[in-house]
Amino acid sequence: MILKRQIIFHIDMNSFYASVEAAYDPSLRGKPVAVAGNVEERRGIVVTCSYEARAKGVKATMPVWQAKRLCPDLIIKAPDFTKYRSASLQMFEVLREYSPLVEPVSIDEGYMNMSHYEGAEPLQKAQDIQRRLLEHLILPCSIGIAPNKFLAKMASEMKKPLGVTVLRKRDLSTKLWPLPLLEMHGIGEKTATKLNQLGLKTIGDLAQFDSSVLKERLGIYGQKLVERANGIDERQVDPDSVSDFKSVGNSVTLPADTINHVKIKTVFTNLAHEVGRRLKIKKVCSENIQITIRYRDRKTITRSRKLTSPVQTSDDILEAALFLWSKYWNGEPIRLLGITAMDLIEESQAYKQLDLFSYKDDEKKWKLSKTVDEIRTKFGQHSLLKGGQIGEERSEQLRDQKTRGTSLDKDFLK
Repeated sequence: MILKRQIIFHIDMNSFYASVEAAYDPSLRGKPVAVAGNVEERRGIVVTCSYEARAKGVKATMPVWQAKRLCPDLIIKAPDFTKYRSASLQMFEVLREYSPLVEPVSIDEGYMNMSHYEGAEPLQKAQDIQRRLLEHLILPCSIGIAPNKFLAKMASEMKKPLGVTVLRKRDLSTKLWPLPLLEMHGIGEKTATKLNQLGLKTIGDLAQFDSSVLKERLGIYGQKLVERANGIDERQVDPDSVSDFKSVGNSVTLPADTINHVKIKTVFTNLAHEVGRRLKIKKVCSENIQITIRYRDRKTITRSRKLTSPVQTSDDILEAALFLWSKYWNGEPIRLLGITAMDLIEESQAYKQLDLFSYKDDEKKWKLSKTVDEIRTKFGQHSLLKGGQIGEERSEQLRDQKTRGTSLDKDFLK
């Protein structure tokens, strides 16, 4: 039996947050716009910006003060995730009109299996999708068309904004392989540096490298990189994968570098509460807690602790985080702190070997934690702060990563 070749689309919304702002406010169209966090503090960074701003040198992750220096007429908008989620849901509704096999990857991108179309239809459908999103939602996008997810992702990056790019396996040597390693999806600066040390500079170099050698150096990830560079990717478009997640984490950049134990514990307490609250919403428990510490010189470390039993309450998360902090902190001023709950398992599968004499206390802690989380969800994360959590400034309290706009998981579809 001859299997029909897959046709995969990758839909990548262009400057999504800035585009949504312009869709809501026509006066912003054609102007340099950036979405950024708190511009009054140093942690205010550019999350995304319009192409007019990019033309002036403004980039994502750039401090607001630097962006304003490059582009004095830059219009700064605070993140509004209610609008972004709404626009995202409308975007995916449009995509599902063309195929039932739509896999959201994040708030502004997703894959589609379009293998049920034939001949020139896929290209026509891609152009139609792009036109509809632009005309009806006023949101530009780029679309990659390829026989698998990796190549579709790479194709969507090749022409922005408003590009439609077809990338076939026979085009690899001319379109993909000449690109530098950093332009390959799945390769960051650290991995690129390791590959450069092996004499690899381009995706083509990687494609022709011995995969067994790279597997020894980087594990199965190294082997997968060689496969991807050769256009091999057997992953299927899975509409249900949106519910899959491997970790839940939050981090916060401090208003000022600190070695103050009280302030550090305050931040950890708030982080633990937020991570615990999100675990309960997702109905999962964690068997491994990790902390992130970034120092004044931007050196960043992560340390984790495998737990004897799954945890979900903020007190248990905090206990593990403080243990790691006391063991691994080098005493230098801290710029950023984070907590991540890893090795997640469904609530129904979690267990705890309760001591005969402490199970009643555990039950009370569970009920109290649940009540606190419900109040915080309804009235905000600053509700019911413990005495030690009330700092000199509200800015020292936790800001969820979604509020900061530096990352979004798939919560927007819940």
